[in-house]
Amino acid sequence: RKSLRLRQIRPVFHAKTKSEDEGVLNKALIKETWKTGVLNLSGKGLAHVPDNVWNISGSINFEDEEESRYCMDKRKSTEDDWWTRQNLLELNLSSNSLVTISTNIKNLEDLTVLNLSNNALTQLPSEFGYLRKLTHLYLNSNKLDRLPVEFFKLQELRVLDLSHNNFEDAHPDIVDLVMLENFDFSHNNLKSIPNGIGFLVRLTSLNLSFNHLEDLPNDIVNMRSLIKLNIMNNDLRSLPEFMGELRKMEFLYSQNNKISEIPSLMGCNALKEIHLGNNSLTAITDEFCQSLPQLKVLNLKENKITEISNEIVLLRSLSSLDLTNNLLEQLPSSLSMLSHLTNLQVEGNPLKTIRRDIVQCGTARILKSLRSERISEKPSANLTEICDDFPDKYEMARHKSLNLSLKELVDVPESVFKDAVQVNVSCVNLSRNKLTSVPDGLKSMNSIVTELNLSVNLLKELPDFLSQFSKIHYIDISNNLLENLPESLGFLNTIRELNIASNRLTILPDCIFQMTNIEILQASGNQIEVIDASDTGLGALKKLATLDLSNNSIEVLPPILGNLKQIKNLHVTGNKFRHPRHQILMKGTYSILSYLRDRISE
Repeated sequence: RKSLRLRQIRPVFHAKTKSEDEGVLNKALIKETWKTGVLNLSGKGLAHVPDNVWNISGSINFEDEEESRYCMDKRKSTEDDWWTRQNLLELNLSSNSLVTISTNIKNLEDLTVLNLSNNALTQLPSEFGYLRKLTHLYLNSNKLDRLPVEFFKLQELRVLDLSHNNFEDAHPDIVDLVMLENFDFSHNNLKSIPNGIGFLVRLTSLNLSFNHLEDLPNDIVNMRSLIKLNIMNNDLRSLPEFMGELRKMEFLYSQNNKISEIPSLMGCNALKEIHLGNNSLTAITDEFCQSLPQLKVLNLKENKITEISNEIVLLRSLSSLDLTNNLLEQLPSSLSMLSHLTNLQVEGNPLKTIRRDIVQCGTARILKSLRSERISEKPSANLTEICDDFPDKYEMARHKSLNLSLKELVDVPESVFKDAVQVNVSCVNLSRNKLTSVPDGLKSMNSIVTELNLSVNLLKELPDFLSQFSKIHYIDISNNLLENLPESLGFLNTIRELNIASNRLTILPDCIFQMTNIEILQASGNQIEVIDASDTGLGALKKLATLDLSNNSIEVLPPILGNLKQIKNLHVTGNKFRHPRHQILMKGTYSILSYLRDRISE
């Protein structure tokens, strides 16, 4: 008898039945959903989604008389009339025990936010493709290992979280989700990322951490809006070569990989934090120090670093530097010149120039010791001092060039240009300096210079006197701070190649359309939004063979661009337009121009 009574006692924990799940969606919740368009069923222990969820914006049949009376009473109130109901816009089914999702999800065509995180989903129905208005989708912490092809029709998605699942690869059509701004693919088993990921040019945050990635596709540098990149805890041995193209990136998390060398970050002027701990780095180079003016946090612990460049002093904003457990025998005294440095970690290094007790006393004591060391050293030239190591006339005469690249210059004496004129120099290279204006002395060379390189400086404007260079056929002013070009440059009718890449241009300046002999125009990496392909715009450049407009903010490619058949090399990847699709872009110039021509009459 006792055992019979025990058998009749219902266990405290039991799997919910379907009818119990249906009861979770009560009339109060339904009425609230009709008013707000939001339904929250998070953490309800659901094993099934109540059937009425899929038709909540339509007619619902209540089962008992009380519910029926409730429906009749509703009709007496204007606010509850069916035509005042909100369609379901946001649905939260997170933290339940869902294993499958009904194909009836296709009924929720107005859904903009869907949260299915923290369930036990192993697959999604193909009917997901009907949710064309979805902007936010959370599928994290499930058991998914693939997505249906129809999923990639969700081209309004801004936020997609696929973290903490079982994906081993990324479907190549993931690159069709061109509106994505925040993408979390962390904590999976990914071994590779498909080429074409760079088409996601609106991404501001990309999280690929805690996977098994051995490399990243090079076109990841096309994500010109990227602010935060998290690739920590993978098997990466290197970073893409042109990381400097990520000009808006502020946070780089790449610790716990196998990276042995940092590529050039020249151009990443917005970087505030770099985390490269537990890799295989051996040095902090001059080039690394010269390109990161906003860097505040640099984490390099657990590497194999044996030396640090004295030019680390150029990281003027640095407040935290972690060099724990490396192979440093000495620290550069220039560290003491970093006025914002408040956290310096150097424990676990075989330092020979700083006593262990000083290290144990912390940052302030270490910096004091380095200051004393610097004072006792022989004075050295200021790092930003104007270079006095200029080439003499004989050297310039031999090469017919004036090469002052990489000399930290803020100006150039007029005497240097006068010497160059006397020996008939035709090529001038002032790249990779700190020029904020074009030196006036260059004006004296206007009748002899054929090639001029002013790239990678701090130029915000160009002087009108450049329009007087009567023989010039090549100008490189890339990687500066230019927002426009002077109209007078349109007089340069001898110019054949112009490089204005990586500036701050929002349009192609009108002066370019007057350079009728131009053959190569490189304008990638700006903020260009609109292209003028008319007869007074690009259409006026009858000799234009190469046009690079990649990595800009172009919303629409004008169909009449397809009429410019003289263009043999057209580069437009990394922009915001949705058509032509990346499959056409990958086929090359001929296919792109043909596609555009076919749409002229539309």
